[in-house]
Amino acid sequence: MSNKFPKNFLWGASTSAYQFEGGWDSDGKGPLIQDVRKNIPNGTTDFKVDSDHYNNWKEDIALMAEMGFKSYRFSISWTRILPKGFGKINKDGINFYNNIINELLKYNIIPIVTMYHFDLPNELEKNGGWLNRETIDHFANYAKILFENFGDRVKYWLTINEQNVMIIFGEIVGVKFGEGKERLKNTYQVNHHMMLAQAKAMDICHQTVKNGKIGSAPNIAAIYPNTNKPEDQIAALNMKIFRNWFYLDCYIFGIYNKFVLNYLEKHNSMFEIYKEDLEILKKSKPDFIAFNYYASGTAEMSYENDNFKTLTDQQKVRSIKGVYRQVYNPNLQKTQFGWEIDPIGLKTTLREIYDRYRLPLIITENGIGGYDELIDDKVNDDYRIDYYQKHIEQLKLAINDGVELIGYNPWSAIYLVSTHEGIKKRYGFVFVNRTDDDLKDLKRYRKKSFYWYQKVIENNGL
Repeated sequence: MSNKFPKNFLWGASTSAYQFEGGWDSDGKGPLIQDVRKNIPNGTTDFKVDSDHYNNWKEDIALMAEMGFKSYRFSISWTRILPKGFGKINKDGINFYNNIINELLKYNIIPIVTMYHFDLPNELEKNGGWLNRETIDHFANYAKILFENFGDRVKYWLTINEQNVMIIFGEIVGVKFGEGKERLKNTYQVNHHMMLAQAKAMDICHQTVKNGKIGSAPNIAAIYPNTNKPEDQIAALNMKIFRNWFYLDCYIFGIYNKFVLNYLEKHNSMFEIYKEDLEILKKSKPDFIAFNYYASGTAEMSYENDNFKTLTDQQKVRSIKGVYRQVYNPNLQKTQFGWEIDPIGLKTTLREIYDRYRLPLIITENGIGGYDELIDDKVNDDYRIDYYQKHIEQLKLAINDGVELIGYNPWSAIYLVSTHEGIKKRYGFVFVNRTDDDLKDLKRYRKKSFYWYQKVIENNGL
């Protein structure tokens, strides 16, 4: 058994534009749904300044280089390139990302670019958003612009971040499905349009980017049955299909899982799918699977008369009457924000994805947020080091089991604004000095985990 990671393993970390960049209306950028949304949790900031990466990108990339990054996964803001989501290209936006890419390459950091991370142009949202089939071609056109402008230097591309999270959580991340009896159908219509959009983008990438590789980036997790009852085993299988395989099967094979389609038919909510759509989906040929992992899930059987009274709000959202209900796993530690911690679940997830699809894998998010404090210009985040140590150990074990894992880009490189908890939930290896209601000086401070991860990369995971 080898204790080594592959020689050219892509150690790095991730961010997203709307949570990290700021500069929300700078240099011609148009408004995103994240810029105008009103359902931001009380006591948390909006996404207009974030960590002000827009004005500190050189310093931030220098910090990544100091850590020894081999790769950096970041997203491009659609409206920084096309202020309305379509129409005239914003040259200042092209220049900004050219500068980012060139600076990364100066330090021999491989850029991994996400095209869409929860940030639909608001102009498209006003025209129906992802429910409008026109958005499919707007996304394909946007992708073509990215490939033509950056494809000479960017060889790793991600289409849509956490599409399954957008379908499961909807409004929490700014996606609208409407209310009433059409809501379920609309939800999966949105999903179908996203599938077609990224299938087109993958095809364009392979035609446009020499040696380009492209994949999607869903959030995938191992699912356990709550007991050894056979019905809980079925519930866990159901949840895996609804949460994981329904999306990956379509990305990889160009087909929809029949179990979910049967559920939609049963509830008179089957989405519209045209004959030519099937041909487009079949042309979707990802070169790898990128995925985000934070925690596993645990399921038990649900019945049609289930009222979910004992479940938390998030568990209710993740559960489906008559199919499964998600429950807490008492065998797992919890973060300061109540998220379950399951390093072994990461190995299980890697094994299951690779066994099912046999494509190279790259982890594009994995991390822990906590109440980090700056004391005497230092941040002691031993809990984060412990979290990463245990997860990286499971990566190594998965590789030894035969999984083809090519990179690890945890969440996040530098502090950014949490979608749900704002500033107080601190991610990243670098602390940014601000709060939800006070921008302070936005100065960067290296956390204890910064120096630890620097050594991990230097020693290739040993």
